[in-house]
Amino acid sequence: MKSRLKNNMIKSKSKKQRTAIFLFVLILVVIWLNNTNIFYSKEENYKIVAHRGLAQTFDISLVEWDTNTAEIIYQPEHPYLENTLPSMQAAFDLGADVVELDIRLTKDNKLAVFHDYTLEYRTDGTGQVRDYIMEELKALDIGYGYTADNGQTYPFRGKGIGLMPELDEVFSAFPDKELLIHVKDSDKKTYEVLWNDYLSTMTDKRLAQITVYGDNSGIEFLREQSPTLRLLSMAMMKSALLKYELIGFTGYIPKELPNMELHLPQKYAKCLWGWTNKFIKRVESVYTRVVFVS
Repeated sequence: MKSRLKNNMIKSKSKKQRTAIFLFVLILVVIWLNNTNIFYSKEENYKIVAHRGLAQTFDISLVEWDTNTAEIIYQPEHPYLENTLPSMQAAFDLGADVVELDIRLTKDNKLAVFHDYTLEYRTDGTGQVRDYIMEELKALDIGYGYTADNGQTYPFRGKGIGLMPELDEVFSAFPDKELLIHVKDSDKKTYEVLWNDYLSTMTDKRLAQITVYGDNSGIEFLREQSPTLRLLSMAMMKSALLKYELIGFTGYIPKELPNMELHLPQKYAKCLWGWTNKFIKRVESVYTRVVFVS
């Protein structure tokens, strides 16, 4: 009697183990099916982003946060300078879908299109953009500091006078083009000027073509002004993707992910649930765009 009871208990325990294993395997299969790209078409629909327009090139491996890239360019193969209207037009003409540009606040509360934190790097001016009114910045030669041979020659010196644009000029020149705006100042006032003087009067259609990225506090300010403007800060992206990693296998999109731009290094992006096509389709459904960073 005891032996039979013991055998029944063993059988019952074995059945429960098989059931648990079956359920575990079933869950894994469901997760795999929910995140695999095997059933997706391999057709890829990418957009080309031109960084600062059609710019001079350099060895990216040499660049730190404070590197003067104008001093390390390769021998020029074209006449265009970054962050200028001609360079942006050339980029669009060559097939770019989006042009990225940098902005800084001027002394008279305009937004100048310029990358460096100091004017000495690539112009004949000194100090910072915020030290000058826009009219004074227009008088600078933004091609002054470019050299491909350690200062022996300066191929663009004298050719960049008047080429530093004000942001309104960019909007006027490209009224129906997609623009990716990088706010280089950490001052919240720059974001306030960007919204109040430039973006707030745009139509919804035009605003849908604009993306802004920069400092987290400034980006949070812009989010308060517009729930739909596509935005990015590093803190915002890390928070959203961490939550996605925790629950994204279900297909659920965290509330932090809509209306964002994600700049993803491919070596890390492959760890995301559903990468590549399924993940991109998921975030695109909530008006978020993925940019690959090499």
